[in-house]
Amino acid sequence: MFRQYIGWKFVLASIAVLIIVTTIWFVSNLTKKIQDEERKKVATWVEANRELLKSAPDANLNLATEIVTTNTTIPLILTDEQGHILDSRNIDSVRIEQNPAHLQEQLSIFKKQHPPFIMEVDAKHKLYNYIYYGDSLILKQIRYYPYIQLGVVTLFIALVLFALSSTNRATQNQVWVGLAKETAHQLGTPLSSMEAWLEILRENEANTMMVTELAKDVDRLKLITDRFSKIGSVPKLEERNVLEQIENMTAYIRKRAPQKVRFTVHSTEKELPVMISPPLFDWVVENLLKNALDAMEGSGRIDINIENHPTFVTIDIADTGKGIPKMNFEKVFKPGFSTKKRGWGLGLSLAKRIIEEYHKGRLFVKSSEINKGSTFRILLRK
Repeated sequence: MFRQYIGWKFVLASIAVLIIVTTIWFVSNLTKKIQDEERKKVATWVEANRELLKSAPDANLNLATEIVTTNTTIPLILTDEQGHILDSRNIDSVRIEQNPAHLQEQLSIFKKQHPPFIMEVDAKHKLYNYIYYGDSLILKQIRYYPYIQLGVVTLFIALVLFALSSTNRATQNQVWVGLAKETAHQLGTPLSSMEAWLEILRENEANTMMVTELAKDVDRLKLITDRFSKIGSVPKLEERNVLEQIENMTAYIRKRAPQKVRFTVHSTEKELPVMISPPLFDWVVENLLKNALDAMEGSGRIDINIENHPTFVTIDIADTGKGIPKMNFEKVFKPGFSTKKRGWGLGLSLAKRIIEEYHKGRLFVKSSEINKGSTFRILLRK
């Protein structure tokens, strides 16, 4: 599912890029054509004005007059040789009345957009007028269209990706909750039978040592069942000494770890009360310690450093294992991601869910270096 999600993201991004590139190319060509057409229209308008100025009194000027009067889209400004504005066309008269400098501002813009047309008004005295013109409203709209489309396409892709992400997360949650509940249910029946058999074994004093060890394993199974049963429901948080919780879990893992692995717990405090769900929090610590053991392959050191801050507590679990590449810092928490030959890749994903969703804290890779080790940090709010 994760690969499929990545595939959808790539397809959507490719389609968006194709749409944008095609649109920009098409609009660019269309804009150039419209610009050429508008320059031709302005040139025709200038010629028509020349005809009107030079014509004899009895000349037929219907065509020239029609050309001059039918330009209602292209804004024009007429100036003399000194740059004084003589006339203007198709510029918002209301804005000119509200702001007398508006016409001069438009002239500055037109000078940057297009070179002017020069029209001779008096051949004897060699007097000339300059016609400056700007882009029509239609041309402006077409020019900005790709950017509007880019915004729309970006918004569309963001909404689709958000929907896919939400759907993917909801599906993962359903799978996790269903798997956890079913596991707890399946463990419940044999646990009841094992407890009954323990009661029978206790009747014979010769079985005392065996019963003691079996009882520990049964209690462990009951704890595991309790953890799975809490997935999917809001756990009840209790105030506990987090230092004591970690020391107990470290002692449990130490007994089952190779002798060449050394465990140390560092803390300047003797007691750190934090609101946690003990079974679920122990599960997170156990998972991190087991991952550290797997990374070291039989020998090394695991250091657990607990620090007290004004508003939160940090727990750093550092190992001297093979390390994690930086590009995988986020991936290790994704469901299904695993570097082990055996495993479902759900441990760290569930651990992050427990800390961040249930305890409102954070779990992340603080640092890691290949062949030197990794440090995972748990941040719990007080």
